[in-house]
Amino acid sequence: MSQPLAASMPAPAPAASAAEWRGPLLWLAGAVLTLALVFLPEGMAAVRVWNASTAYNHCWLVLPIALWLAWQRRFRLAGLRPAPEARFALLALPPALAWLAAERLGLMEGRQFAALGLLEVAVLAILGWRVFRAFAAPLLYLVFLIPFGAFAVPALQQVTVRLIEVFLSLTDIPFYIDDLLIQIPEGDFLVAEACAGLRFLVAALAFGALYAATMFRSPGRRLTVMLLALGVPILANGLRAFGIVWLGHRLGSAEAAAADHLIYGWLFFSAVILLLILAGLPFREDAAGPAPLPPAPPGPAAPPAAATAAGALLLVLALAAPTLAYALQRGGRVAEQALPLAPLPGCAVAEGGLALECDGARLTARLLAFPAGATWSAPAGARFAGFATTDDDVTFGLSQPGLARWSARQSRGGEGVVASGIWVAGQPSGGGLAARLDQAQRSLGLRPGRPVLALLRLQPAPGGEPGSAAERTLMLRLLEAQGEAIARAAAAASETAR
Repeated sequence: MSQPLAASMPAPAPAASAAEWRGPLLWLAGAVLTLALVFLPEGMAAVRVWNASTAYNHCWLVLPIALWLAWQRRFRLAGLRPAPEARFALLALPPALAWLAAERLGLMEGRQFAALGLLEVAVLAILGWRVFRAFAAPLLYLVFLIPFGAFAVPALQQVTVRLIEVFLSLTDIPFYIDDLLIQIPEGDFLVAEACAGLRFLVAALAFGALYAATMFRSPGRRLTVMLLALGVPILANGLRAFGIVWLGHRLGSAEAAAADHLIYGWLFFSAVILLLILAGLPFREDAAGPAPLPPAPPGPAAPPAAATAAGALLLVLALAAPTLAYALQRGGRVAEQALPLAPLPGCAVAEGGLALECDGARLTARLLAFPAGATWSAPAGARFAGFATTDDDVTFGLSQPGLARWSARQSRGGEGVVASGIWVAGQPSGGGLAARLDQAQRSLGLRPGRPVLALLRLQPAPGGEPGSAAERTLMLRLLEAQGEAIARAAAAASETAR
C-alpha cells in the first residue's frame, strides 16, 4: 500500500530560533562597526565626492535601495539558520592585501573597494553562505556606494569627440576638431569633463543593476541589461553632444546652444532610460517576486563558538593591513616655499616679486616638498586643496618636454585657475600607475628622492567674468614664460630626500 504523499515528502527545514541568531548578529554588528571606524577615511572621502560631483549625487540613494532590496527578500530567512564558517574569514586576506597596495599607491577607489570587500566577507563568514546567497543582490548593490570611474573621464571625452565627428560628417556643417575642441562657423565647443558622459554612465549602471535585480531572474537577461546600461549611455551622450553642436549651428551661436546644455542632457538621458525600461518590459520575469531559494537541508545548529571564531579571525585579518600601513609611515614635514615671479607684459610685480597683478587678477606660485616616505596621495591630494573642483571645470595642460607636465583646472564658478606639476627625484611625473609604483617604493625607503608639487594659482579680478578664456590665456602665458624656471626649482628640490 502506497504511503500518503505528505508522508513521502521531506520535512521542511526547522526555523532557526532567536537564540541561534543572537550571537552571529551581535558579532556581525561588532565587525561592521569596527570596520566602519577603521576605514572611516574611505567613507568620508566617498561622501565628499557624492556632494562635490554631480556624477555621484545618486550614491545617496544606494543604501536605501539596498535596504529595500533586502526587505523584498526577507521571506528567504524562513528555514535559514546562521552557519558561521571561520574558513570563509580567510577570504578577508585578498581585500586586506589589496587595501594595503592601494594605500601605498595612493588609490582611494582601491581602498574603498577593498574596505567594502571586507564588509561582504564579514557577512559571509559570520552568517554563512546560504544567508549571503539569499541577500546577494542588496549586498552586491552596495558597490555603487563607491564613486568609481573618474579615471575613465579622459577616454570618455575622446569617445565623445569621435562620436561628434562621425555625426557631423553625416551633415553639411563645416567643422574642425583639435583634440577636445570642436570648431564650427558659429563658434567653438569644448568637450569638458562634464560633457564626457560619466554622470550618465554611472547613474545608468546603478539603475541597470536595480532593474536587472528586480525585473529579471535569468543570468543571461541580467547580463544583457548591464551591457545595455554600459553601452547605450556612451552612445547617447555622443548623440547629445552632437545635438548641442547642431543646435548651435541652427541658432547661429555656440554660446546660445551651450547655455543650458546640462539641462538638455538630463532630459535626454531621462528619455533614454525610459526607452530602456520600455524595451525591457516585454521580457520581465518578476511576476512572482524575487526568486525563491531551494529549501535548506535540515541540519544541526552551529555551535556558539563558531561565530566567535569567524568574527575574531575576520577582524584580525582585516585590521592587519591598516596596522601595517601605520607602521610603514615615515615621519617628515611638508616644506612650503613661495616662488618669485618675473614680470609679464601688462602685469605689475607685487609683494616683492612673489605675486603678479594683471588687470586685477592675481598670480602666485609655490612649491610643496613632501617627505620621501609620503605616498602618492599626499601630493595628488594637495593639488586642489582649497579649490572647489566640479565636473563643470575646464581642464587643459601644457607640456614642456623633459622639464614639466603642467595640468590646469579652471573653475566656472569664479575661483580662477590652478595649474600644477609634480616632480620626483629630479624628473617630471605624469601621475600614472608607473609613477605611483615608483613612489610606493620610495615610501618604503627603497629609492632616493621625494615628490615636489609646484602650484600656480590665478585668483580672478573682482567682478570679472568667471571661467573666461582670458583666464586660461593668462595662465598659459605664465607657464610658457616662467614654467621652465619653476620646473628647474621643483626638480632640484625633489632630488633631496629629507
